[in-house]
Amino acid sequence: MEKFTGTRPEPLVRGRTWEEQPVGYAFRTQRRTVTEADLVAFVTLCGFSESLFLDATAAVGEAGYAGRLCPGALVFSFAEGLTIGSGVIAGTGMAYLGSPVEVLGPTYVGDTIEVHVTVVESRPTSKGGRGIVTTRNDVVNQRDEIVLRYTPSRMIRGRS
Repeated sequence: MEKFTGTRPEPLVRGRTWEEQPVGYAFRTQRRTVTEADLVAFVTLCGFSESLFLDATAAVGEAGYAGRLCPGALVFSFAEGLTIGSGVIAGTGMAYLGSPVEVLGPTYVGDTIEVHVTVVESRPTSKGGRGIVTTRNDVVNQRDEIVLRYTPSRMIRGRS
C-alpha cells in the first residue's frame, strides 16, 4: 500500500480554543429529526424496556402523551452529537468533565431538535495551554420549546 509522504494538510474543521469561547459566545447546531428507528435502536441497545418507549398505546392512551415518547437519555445523546458535529471542539476538546441534565418537556418521535449553546464560564486551568469552558445547552424542538437543558464543563486546548 502506498504511504502518504507529502506535507500534511491543515484540517478543514478546527474547533475553537478556550480563549475563542468567551462568556456570552453563542451558536446553534444543525437540526435533527428523531425517527421511530432511532427510538427503537436506542431503547433496544440500552435496555430501556419501559412501556412508555416501547408501546405506543401506553404512551398515548394510558399516560396521556401526544405521541411516541423518547427517553431524555436519547435526547441528551443526540444533543451531544449535534454539538460535537458543529465542529466547535474538533481537535481542541480534551475532556468532558460532567454536567447536570434537566428534562423540561417531552420529545416525541417526529420532533426536530437543535441545540442552542451559550458559554457561561471560560477560564484557564492552573496547567497552561488549556482552559475550562462551561456552556448552557438548550435543546429546542420545532415549536421553539426547550425540552432539555444541560450545562457541560469541558477541558479545551488553548492557543499555545
